Amino acid sequence: MTRARMKVAKLDKGSLAKVQALEKKLGCCLVALEPEYCLARLSAAQVKRLAAAERELGVVLLAYQPK
Repeated sequence: MTRARMKVAKLDKGSLAKVQALEKKLGCCLVALEPEYCLARLSAAQVKRLAAAERELGVVLLAYQPK
């Protein structure tokens, strides 16, 4: 199995400023990732299992799949 890795995007000053402005408007932190991976489409049951695992482990899980 090939290991896919999510990469933090390298933003120029203008893009970084836009992300920071959006963070301020939303009142939360954002992470910009390279666009080569997309979020996995999960069923309601899968989301429920994922949320349970997050609570159990005390982490935030991000489900994604390679294109």
